[in-house]
Amino acid sequence: MSFNFEHIITKCKNQEPEAQKLLYEMYKDQMYAICMRYIKSSQDAEDIFIDAFYKILTKIDHFKGEGSFEGWMRRIMVNESLMFLRKKTNLHMTVEIPATDIADNSDVNEDEFSYDEIMGILDELPAGYRTVFNLYVFEDFKHREIAEMLGISINTSKSQLILAKKRVLELLKKKENLISKIYRS
Repeated sequence: MSFNFEHIITKCKNQEPEAQKLLYEMYKDQMYAICMRYIKSSQDAEDIFIDAFYKILTKIDHFKGEGSFEGWMRRIMVNESLMFLRKKTNLHMTVEIPATDIADNSDVNEDEFSYDEIMGILDELPAGYRTVFNLYVFEDFKHREIAEMLGISINTSKSQLILAKKRVLELLKKKENLISKIYRS
């Protein structure tokens, strides 16, 4: 952490509004994007983001400087998003399947898709798949940690990730086929 950033954190711990606003401006887009990865509705994601950022500002004394401050904020955003999902959806409904039962869809050229297209496809996943996928791929959690966070088994976490990847590849392939049909016409 740089001296300037440490100074901002110190001022935020002293509840100084200018520092709080600066911290908000520095991280609002990045933290809102985290909420949007978990929550389909932009209105719900915005509500979660506001609640989570309020929690960051009121609990900033709990940050002890161990690890990155950004990582600490990300965890709060993720946890608030997960709490919302637990209340609104059933994250626990899955079918556990062995990895060997999943077909290989590696013939999709992922370089042809933009970030927004891929994020749009992720929005089409069921809540449980999307949540596990986000935690594993974007937040770098291990299956054991995901299982604990969501109250599911490690095998359920693994199978949801496998099924999420399979569904993403299917949707990418479908989109790729549609694009090629358009250009052939």
